[in-house]
Amino acid sequence: MIYLSQFSFPDIEREYDFLMGIKRTCYDSFYPFQVLSGHGLRMLDFEPITILYGGNGSGKTTALNVVAQKLGITRESVYNRSNFFEDYLKMCDFEMREPVSENSRIITSDDVFDFVLNLRCLNDGISQKREELFEEYLENKYSHFQMKSLEDYEQLKKVQMARRKTQSRYVRNNLMDNVREHSNGESAFLYFSEKIQENGLYLLDEPENSLSALRQQEFAKFLEDSARFFGCQFVISTHSPFLLAMRGAKIYDMDEDVVDVKRWTQLEGVRMYFDFFMKHEREFGQ
Repeated sequence: MIYLSQFSFPDIEREYDFLMGIKRTCYDSFYPFQVLSGHGLRMLDFEPITILYGGNGSGKTTALNVVAQKLGITRESVYNRSNFFEDYLKMCDFEMREPVSENSRIITSDDVFDFVLNLRCLNDGISQKREELFEEYLENKYSHFQMKSLEDYEQLKKVQMARRKTQSRYVRNNLMDNVREHSNGESAFLYFSEKIQENGLYLLDEPENSLSALRQQEFAKFLEDSARFFGCQFVISTHSPFLLAMRGAKIYDMDEDVVDVKRWTQLEGVRMYFDFFMKHEREFGQ
């Protein structure tokens, strides 16, 4: 599915004209001006899966933020807007094949990190409450409690429950269903699977963070299936060879002085992996 078919950014001449028209000179940064134009990026044409590949400073995250803000896509974490962000957005344009659905969103590393951290804190809180209930169970089971007024009714119910039930059942009855304790990678994968729904445009900023090699391969399959069968479109910034190798993905190499479309096997970072493993090829046969 393709919702967003094309997005254009201001060229270096148009940026220059704007910056020369600024009379105030107290700014030390004109971000996002001079970032994408410095790599000759003028336009992006999108497929169901489009990947922005490049190192730090290549502008791939900037491009995602600009697209998300121009399209009004839902986001959770804050980002660097700068004094000139709105001026830059006015110079951008886009073409849509279908309206952006409510499911659409941009997902950043900060979003995933916050989710993992909150889930861990929730699990820690539940574990602490569970230990308190263990102690409460023993106190109530062997207490000589006597009800003296209606104010004691709730305590009486707990004492009777403790005497009728096993310790584990007592805890389960008094505690919300425990949240399964996931590893960071499992939690990150859970976050993506919950946020990515059918029929949506999703901008993903380095989603491989916190995912193991195995999880990255599973995530790549999840993205392929979502694009192929469930009406999703993805624009992804990534270094992961597992994501870069997704079938049908259109890859923009943001490291080039003039951004160019390449096959994943042509990318410098992927070639480095290949050369490294070829250098140690004999060791794999041992």
